[in-house]
Amino acid sequence: MLAGFDGLRFSHWQAARRDDGVVVLSLDRQDAPVNALSQDVLIELADIVERLAIDPPAGVVFRSAKPSGFIAGADLKEFQEFDRKGTVDDAIRRGQAVFQKVAELPCPTAAAIHGFCMGGGTELALACDYRAASSDGSTRIGLPETKLGIFPGWGGSARLPRLVGAPAAMDMMLTGRTLSAPAARGIGLVDKVVETALLEDAAAALALKGVQRPFRQRFLGWATNTWVARKVLAPQMAKQVARKARKDHYPAPYALIGVWERSGGGGIQARLDAERRAVVKLAGTPAARNLIRIFFLSERLKGLGGKDTLDASGEPLAGIARVHVVGAGVMGGDIAAWAAYKGFEVTLQDREQRFIDAALGRAQELFAKKVKDEGKRPAVAARLKSDLAGDGAAQADLVIEAIVEDPQAKRALYQALEPRMKADALLTSNTSSIPLDELREHIARPAQFAGLHYFNPVASMPLVEIVQHDRLDAATVERLAAFCKALDKFPVPVAGTPGFLVNRVLFPYMLEAATALAEGIPGAVIDRAAVKFGMPMGPIELIDTVGLDVAQGVGAELSPFLGLPLPAALSAVEPGKRGRKDGQGIYRWENGKPVKPEVPAGYQAPADLEDRLILPLLNEAVACLHEGVVADADLLDAGAIFGTGFAPFRGGPIQHIRASGADALLETLKTLRARHGERFAPRPGWDNPLLRELL
Repeated sequence: MLAGFDGLRFSHWQAARRDDGVVVLSLDRQDAPVNALSQDVLIELADIVERLAIDPPAGVVFRSAKPSGFIAGADLKEFQEFDRKGTVDDAIRRGQAVFQKVAELPCPTAAAIHGFCMGGGTELALACDYRAASSDGSTRIGLPETKLGIFPGWGGSARLPRLVGAPAAMDMMLTGRTLSAPAARGIGLVDKVVETALLEDAAAALALKGVQRPFRQRFLGWATNTWVARKVLAPQMAKQVARKARKDHYPAPYALIGVWERSGGGGIQARLDAERRAVVKLAGTPAARNLIRIFFLSERLKGLGGKDTLDASGEPLAGIARVHVVGAGVMGGDIAAWAAYKGFEVTLQDREQRFIDAALGRAQELFAKKVKDEGKRPAVAARLKSDLAGDGAAQADLVIEAIVEDPQAKRALYQALEPRMKADALLTSNTSSIPLDELREHIARPAQFAGLHYFNPVASMPLVEIVQHDRLDAATVERLAAFCKALDKFPVPVAGTPGFLVNRVLFPYMLEAATALAEGIPGAVIDRAAVKFGMPMGPIELIDTVGLDVAQGVGAELSPFLGLPLPAALSAVEPGKRGRKDGQGIYRWENGKPVKPEVPAGYQAPADLEDRLILPLLNEAVACLHEGVVADADLLDAGAIFGTGFAPFRGGPIQHIRASGADALLETLKTLRARHGERFAPRPGWDNPLLRELL
């Protein structure tokens, strides 16, 4: 037992003195798989630091006793509870006070960082004098709080600009981007990068001997935080943020810039006070509450894939190591490339070699972008193999069909494929809208057949719908969810009705946009209204992006099901004018960006345009919940956010209905129905007593 700790027992921290006199404080949060900074953890740390201050050791090293990582950040469930009780200010004060005590210890301190180091974990590291990080590729350091609608509130925003210079610090905090250990070393956030086995010794050596930071880093820490620099840089930063996020939608980045501009030149306590006041104010905004809710929704989706993707021997728990993809178009080729990038052995089949070659070319572009180490790219590329004859189907654990949206063509393919497949292999379709009941005819093992619906572009869209039917085995769903997790995708189980979830709620929105376009409302005006609401891009641009041919195929399935007629833009597609992929659709496309016709001078958008676009989406979301397309409202919101990009700060369609008031939205629907027609008639579910409780 260390002097000063006699008779004390700690629940979360372990203290040990090394032979060189350095005290190592190891965090091992009790009854938790990962380290998160709860108030109990902070209170215990404060007690320990006070005792260390009385009898200072030669140095102090902070490390994690858990192999999974350093510290994941603050305990967000606890943060939500503080928000409900109105005690966020107390929680922020405590965190700041504890980390300031660490910073004021009369002995040198160092953090030994391995694995994830996020939010409050990074803020603890910033309160130390030095930081060492492991060279293991799993080490990531970040301050992602702006993604939660707040910004670093335990001293992170007060300390980081002074350490690494304002430009690098603000970029890190404004984007929420995480850094590898070498990248953190490059900006001066980390002082030393070593192998994991040497990490504690390296941190102890830093505490004992210190290190002289390069002059350039020290100069940037001073020069970029002067009054003049802040007045020059702050407007530039705000302008940069405005390109991606509106202030009325996402206030946190702008608040961070404002606090730094006004208070970045003061002493540490003044900077901490300004930080605390701003974060407390942000924590009470709908945006922060919704974004934190979305974080928990994403954790729930990850949980559907199980706790681990590999068993003790390193074998995949899903029993999926080899994947065979049939269809080398944009979707099929990109699905195959992503699976290969994520470590699966993949064979890619199509009816002609030229289609496969084009897909392999796109795959090389993906690998060049994602695999930074050029020496590792050949091994990644080797996992994706051309397979014109389809021989890979016989060895595959999972077969993914991604051919044309034609039920008859798909059924014919399954009849040829299934006899060649292993008995325990899974057969899936990437169909975007065809009910699985129509596709499972003549399938010998329907319990092992499901939909695996990806979204375009595959590399950036995080959601995969696992499409179910009444003869599907639950074990198949579990295997597919684990496979999605291994791909770093969120799985959402959905019913196999037309359009499933995402396309079903998205189609009425896109249909109304095409209808408004046919009425003569400029596409740029329609897109602007949707972006103002919070959508990532406008619906006309979205139609061109997914492809007019794809939109037409989805429309052919959903239009009769929903009783909605197709406007001209979605009913007849000219060859070579399918949208972005052809360089011409509703818009002309150059270098991957739409060239939108100028809006006539003085043109005024219809006052009800936003309602016309958004209410059909909300209307169909209620119908999906009523029909049980997904298990509950949270899964519906998660699917809509991660699958359609529905305004995250609004929390999803159902959460937006709650916030706006179901009765008020119903009245708006009735007004639109009277003005524009029966397509705005309230869908089943608005009057469901059980659903009304949710709404």
